[in-house]
Amino acid sequence: MHADQLTITPDMVRDLVRDQFPAWRDFRVREVASQGTVNAIFRIGDDLAARFPLKPDGVEATRRSMEREAQAASELAGRTRFPTPEPVAIGEPGRGYPLPWSVQTWIPGDIATPTDLADSIPFAHDLAEFIRGVRAIDTRGRRFSGDGRGGDLKPHDPWIETCLEKCEGFLDVPRLRQMWAELRLLPRASEDVMTHGDLIPGNVLVSRGRLVGVLDVGGLGPADPALDLVCAWHLLDAAARLQLREDLACDDLQWQRGKAWAFQQAIGAAWYYRESNLAMSQMGQVTLSRLMADGLSARA
Repeated sequence: MHADQLTITPDMVRDLVRDQFPAWRDFRVREVASQGTVNAIFRIGDDLAARFPLKPDGVEATRRSMEREAQAASELAGRTRFPTPEPVAIGEPGRGYPLPWSVQTWIPGDIATPTDLADSIPFAHDLAEFIRGVRAIDTRGRRFSGDGRGGDLKPHDPWIETCLEKCEGFLDVPRLRQMWAELRLLPRASEDVMTHGDLIPGNVLVSRGRLVGVLDVGGLGPADPALDLVCAWHLLDAAARLQLREDLACDDLQWQRGKAWAFQQAIGAAWYYRESNLAMSQMGQVTLSRLMADGLSARA
């Protein structure tokens, strides 16, 4: 998926576990098929999951990032009725792998798709309940950091223009360009609340038609309340989407800004992963189709 992507194999993981965590030396190690774009995932036994960053970075920078992720995971754990990974350990470089790596609790469930539960009202209720639970966490005076999604929309203009250029030939770029031209003007009016920050299908676990867990919680932090609304277009069709909106009592501005964040995320996924991660690319394309079908009316 990335030109400089690191290689990590099950044999390397087994050796790293035996070297650094001998209590787990006899646990079975299995690679996990994943839509993820940041980490390779391996199960250790039945109850643990190891995450190995795919892109090279400095050792200390990677360790600091993992420590922040662990803090975020601890802060979210138990705050909703939906299980989320909890931090267990941070491993060190070794056996040919150049970076720290992390171990979390394994959360059972099936990865959601953009369409399987798209018309499910109970699933929409579950997503809204999770978002409410995250929003209820005290920000403790923290504010959005200014990096990535969750603050102002206009600073994303250069990225959006790059994405639009890359989408020529397989998406309706003139229409998408006009949509962004309107979305980018939406003002920021709400105070920061705690958000998950990445409610895409690959981070949502389901079973028997219901939400049973949420992954990749390291991005937990204060941001625009509209940020977690991206799941409305990533995962739901119109009727279920309306139910989620009603459950969260979103006003028109917050709802439209939710569209803007979903657009920003989907337009990049649609082209960047078109050849390397088909599930991510298809998610982006499905989301953009839903956004275009909704249009920009206040109640859409």
